[in-house]
Amino acid sequence: MALDVAIARPELLQVADAVAREKMIEREEVLEAMEQAIQKAGRAKYGQEKDIRAVIDRKNGEVKLSRWTEVVEAEPVENEATQMPLRIAQKIRPGIAVGEFIVDPLPPIDFGRIAAQTAKQVIVQRVREVERSKQYAEYKDRVGEIINGIVKRTEYGNLMVDLGRAEALLRRDETIPREAFKNGDRVRAYIYDVREEPRGPQIFLSRTHPGFLAKLFAQEVPEIYDGIIEIKAVARDPGSRAKMAVISRDSSIDPVGACVGMRGSRVQAVVQELQGEKIDIINWSPDHATFIVNALAPAEVTKVVLDEEGQRCEVVVPDDQLSLAIGRRGQNVRLASQLTRFDIDILTEAEESERRQEDFRKRSALFVEGLDVDDVIAGLLVTEGFGSIEEIVAVEDEELAGIEGFDEAIAAELKRRGAAFLEKRDAEFDAKRREMGVEDTVGEVGGFTPQMLVSLGEKGVKTLEDLADLAGDELIEILGAETVDEESANAIIMAARQAAGWFGDEPVAAGDEAAAEGGEASDERAG
Repeated sequence: MALDVAIARPELLQVADAVAREKMIEREEVLEAMEQAIQKAGRAKYGQEKDIRAVIDRKNGEVKLSRWTEVVEAEPVENEATQMPLRIAQKIRPGIAVGEFIVDPLPPIDFGRIAAQTAKQVIVQRVREVERSKQYAEYKDRVGEIINGIVKRTEYGNLMVDLGRAEALLRRDETIPREAFKNGDRVRAYIYDVREEPRGPQIFLSRTHPGFLAKLFAQEVPEIYDGIIEIKAVARDPGSRAKMAVISRDSSIDPVGACVGMRGSRVQAVVQELQGEKIDIINWSPDHATFIVNALAPAEVTKVVLDEEGQRCEVVVPDDQLSLAIGRRGQNVRLASQLTRFDIDILTEAEESERRQEDFRKRSALFVEGLDVDDVIAGLLVTEGFGSIEEIVAVEDEELAGIEGFDEAIAAELKRRGAAFLEKRDAEFDAKRREMGVEDTVGEVGGFTPQMLVSLGEKGVKTLEDLADLAGDELIEILGAETVDEESANAIIMAARQAAGWFGDEPVAAGDEAAAEGGEASDERAG
């Protein structure tokens, strides 16, 4: 192989060392940037289409410039500038194989003003890319930390913060209301996201993030830093009020008292940093009802009714505690809801009592009409927890006969009357759905009751094709969430689509249901 023409340039190594020290990047990365710059200048002189490569000797700074041509078997070649047929290559260098390269040394480049300027731009751009890559690698693992910086400039209300070796963005909506920063001010914020974008790593800061409050307490409370006390949840209304739930892993340490500190010293340090934001510190509990009661403090709670599956709850408070439980502009209940992850509905004792009485009246009237009994028997059934005639028909005779004042004969008669009522009602609904034109196949595929079929017919779902065209949430909206859940709704719709021949004769795998649910429905509707 012929030797490339070399030019000793020891000053290149000195420049590379200086740039590496200044930018705090590897010397090798600077030298690679220089090689790219020289290659670009070489292509400008000898042809952009050619494969020109430059190598800088790492010991003496010699620059070797050469042209590389790949040996290929095909003839004619696809690209004459970078490829050579094997037949010709073997004449130049016997024994060469396909995939190897013919390397031709090139004379040194005399860098003119334009070439030098181009080379400088390439080096600067490459060094900047390396610098950005290093910044991203440094900060991507620091998400969730608090960092200090200096406000460098303001752009459309957003703050650009100098972190020393990087620049971060603190958006206006991530600052606490009514706080203002000027250029040169020191700012403490929470890193909540780091993204690698074409213009470099973007570091996003926040002073309103719940994690900012948690990290501030970790700095002020040694027990949190050491892991003895754990912050389980934080909810904030930035600049106004916050709630924080804590638990202690050591039964001898009060988590709330430790976070408050002697005469409130620890919590006050956090409050000052957050511009006077009031902080309620409460005990976390694995019991949802207890946790919700704690979260609504300082209001007193009389009763909590949970719907854990729906993540909802009803809270009953004394009449004089309603405004305190709700808080100014709903702040207290809103923060409690965020903290507990439950949708909280607040009722006074008077409202709850009135609603309970109304519910009692409705269910009693249902039993009086459907079972043809007097108010006393209907009231006993409601008191025992029965909410529908279906429940009475389905319950065991012994359980019904066990109600005070009932016997086996009464229980049997009540179930007989209930069955007769349901049969008559279903017959009426069945006649109505036939009159509406709802096909039998809809009921067969979905396993719907006559009442459900009437509800579908009222919404225009009368054929198998109509049912197949629905989305899961649409079916739930028609029938009610208490009647069908999301999984069952999707299964019914997939069965309807299969029966309607949407997928041919091929069975649909369970894993494909979600894709078909979203994609197929939209495709069909678009068609």
